[in-house]
Amino acid sequence: MKRILLLIIVICAAFTANAQIPMGGGGSNIVGKISGKVIDSLTKKPVDYATISLFKSGGTTPVTGVLTDGNGNFQFNGIKTGKYKISVSFIGYPARTFDPVETTAAKPDNNMGTILLKPSATALKEVQVVGQAALIENKIDKIVYNAEKDVTSTGGNATDVLQKVPLVSVDMNGNVAIRGDQNVRVLINGKPSGATSASLSDVLKTIPADQIKNIEVVTSPSAKYDAEGSGGIINIITKTKNASGISGSVSGGVGTRQNNGNMNLNYNKNRFNFSANIGGNLTWPQTMTSEFTQTINTPAIPASGSTPAKDAVNQLNQNNTANKTKRHGVRGTLTAGYEFNGFNSINSTLALNDGGFNTNGGGDYSIKNYIDSAKNINYFGNSTNRNKFSGFDWNLDYTHKFKKEGHEITVSGQWSHSIIKTDYTSLFAAQPNTGKAAPQPSQKGDNNGKNNEYTLQADYALPINKTLKLEAGGKTIQRRINSDYNIYSVDSLGYNQVIDALNSNLYDYKQNVYAGYGVFTITLPKNYSVLAGFRYENTQIAGDPKTPFASEANQQDLKPFNASYNTYIPSLTIQKVIGTNTFKLSYSKRIQRPSLQVLNPFINRANIQAQSVGNPNLAPEVSQTIELNYNTFIKSSVLNFSVYYKRTSDLIEGLAQPLTEYIQTGAKIDTVIGTRTIQRNAALNNSWGASFFGSVNPFKPLTIRGSVNVFTYNPSVYTEFANYINTDAIKTQYMYTMFGSATYNFPKDFIFEAFGFINSPRRTIQGASPSFGIYAFGVKKQFMNKKASLGFNTVQPFAVNKAFNQNISSPGFSQVSKTQFPFQSFGITFSYSFGKMSFKAPNPGQKKKGVNNDDQIQGGDQQGGGMGGGGNGGR
Repeated sequence: MKRILLLIIVICAAFTANAQIPMGGGGSNIVGKISGKVIDSLTKKPVDYATISLFKSGGTTPVTGVLTDGNGNFQFNGIKTGKYKISVSFIGYPARTFDPVETTAAKPDNNMGTILLKPSATALKEVQVVGQAALIENKIDKIVYNAEKDVTSTGGNATDVLQKVPLVSVDMNGNVAIRGDQNVRVLINGKPSGATSASLSDVLKTIPADQIKNIEVVTSPSAKYDAEGSGGIINIITKTKNASGISGSVSGGVGTRQNNGNMNLNYNKNRFNFSANIGGNLTWPQTMTSEFTQTINTPAIPASGSTPAKDAVNQLNQNNTANKTKRHGVRGTLTAGYEFNGFNSINSTLALNDGGFNTNGGGDYSIKNYIDSAKNINYFGNSTNRNKFSGFDWNLDYTHKFKKEGHEITVSGQWSHSIIKTDYTSLFAAQPNTGKAAPQPSQKGDNNGKNNEYTLQADYALPINKTLKLEAGGKTIQRRINSDYNIYSVDSLGYNQVIDALNSNLYDYKQNVYAGYGVFTITLPKNYSVLAGFRYENTQIAGDPKTPFASEANQQDLKPFNASYNTYIPSLTIQKVIGTNTFKLSYSKRIQRPSLQVLNPFINRANIQAQSVGNPNLAPEVSQTIELNYNTFIKSSVLNFSVYYKRTSDLIEGLAQPLTEYIQTGAKIDTVIGTRTIQRNAALNNSWGASFFGSVNPFKPLTIRGSVNVFTYNPSVYTEFANYINTDAIKTQYMYTMFGSATYNFPKDFIFEAFGFINSPRRTIQGASPSFGIYAFGVKKQFMNKKASLGFNTVQPFAVNKAFNQNISSPGFSQVSKTQFPFQSFGITFSYSFGKMSFKAPNPGQKKKGVNNDDQIQGGDQQGGGMGGGGNGGR
């Protein structure tokens, strides 16, 4: 509550200050608008996607620009009184210029009426495909994938869209990577979501593809971005239309694998705008089968303080399970904004989310002891998992613009609150008539996690002159995470519940980040430009892990920990433009902070044969990247090539080691043989890579797109971890991601698309995760002047399941997991847009301000509830 009051005081202070000082340094505060409609002079049909540029009268440099909507309408809002020049251009039409176009204090609105464009006789047919051209755009600091032009993603979710974004890969569990690096920060509309910090892969599955406008990929972030995320930044932009009047859309899909629905409503009148969106996802139950084989062949390693073992361990552990999973998710947003005048505006967004998945299943388990066959045992296991996450993100942004164009300050605040709950039951029983008990104890568990994140930041932009622009700012992020993890011992039927103090855990975690940055954009002669910046961040963390029952025996010896460190982040980009060719050389430095799960020293025995534990002594992972990029346009085609080098020190990886553990319960001593994975700063990795993506039009109706990224994994493992090494890890490993698609525009608004991708296995020091690839086809028919559509999509039509194999090994043990997921699906999609509106596209050069927390590793390790899981359920 104190942080909310502080945010309100800051905003009120800003309003008070501006009330005492004339806005914009003096002059009239009256603003108006310039609008019109562009029509083809021959067909009398609207010209959509025409470029409307706004200049000062007699000027040669555009102040801003918009695109016409599907009805040919355009509108500039927030126009100060004065004389302007309007330029109207579109491929296949000679440009038209109107100068002057005047607005006055007495008449601040100028409706130019209907503007007729006369098509060129030689280029009339080209106009038909312009609206489909820009699926992929390459900008100075990012790659943009315009998902709203994607046919096969309709009816899917955000994960389906990300699978087709250049340089991005998604594995079988929904984990996202850029150029093979999973240390990626994912934002929604330029802002973080508390839900994604709990479980990114699950949240992405709740966002309907129909809700996504485009996806931005930043591979070399400048110093104005938060330092976290060595792989880069992905920003998902949702469809919030900028339109006068009331408009909206309804879309969705029904299929054999998943179902989606989405609805938008937009209102924009004068200087007030409001939009609401709700979307949901529901999957049919899906059955996943898995085979787990673990071979231990090493001298027994006794737990600290226990009786040393006399015999060597030579044992085979095997599991064969089948689990049925069902998912659901809902996400809704409410956005409102008001422009008090041309210099002051306020915007606020409230995003709500709710989702989860339930898993039920079981299978056969066996232990084969090669030294003592009397210890062989076969037993059964059944498990249930109930996982739920919910929360909200509320942000408030205030922007003050000064008289000079581009001179502005923005003060922003955000409160993210999320809750994740995990309840599981794992029951084990020996096969009848064996006279042996199951070696793995039956358990019930519940994990209640809560995450509150408070952010306050200010961003300032000043164009000093025509060649130099300054951007500077500061922010603080305050995170408070709590986890209550209770484990109960039960009998093989789930009864006689008794608290298991050894494996229960309470955890409080605090992280405070304080940051400041400065960035200069320098425009030099001969089409050179430089983007140079520096960022400083101070990180303070404190963890308080403890078992909740101090009087119980066999407590884990958990101690509070804290750390503080400073990070200095320089960045530099040099760009040269020669005609349609762009050359770019960039340097960036990033860090990966160790977070909740990898720091918590609590031993997680939910799977007693494959345990895990955090390490409070971890240092942040630091990566430095140098990239050379070349981009060119050849008629309607775009080609992009990059080569890069990345050096990562203190690489964080989980290293597994054979384990023989003695657990005493009363007079009984149980011996557990398996592995325990500990997080380590394990190595220095030097990686070279090259990437390519392109979009070409061999002939007018056909567009072919493709991307390839190849990179090396070559870790130099630190000496103290030499006994963990898989011998293949010391060799240079090559990994890749490849994607290809084709779109064909048939007559009468029929569109066909096919795509496919494949990712190589992802290497680690001890093994490799599975490769992953799928293919899909889709067709869509548009109606009612493209306001409505009906489509059919299919994924993996010729294979019901996909198999994934994972291998981990080191001296003393080896482990293989074989999993099958159902991916085949067939579905019908639909969409319909309604309402009468006059379109207002955003200024292409305007950067979205507001809270932008891109400083934490994604995945199930930021949220208090992320520690849970348990049982044998799968995702």
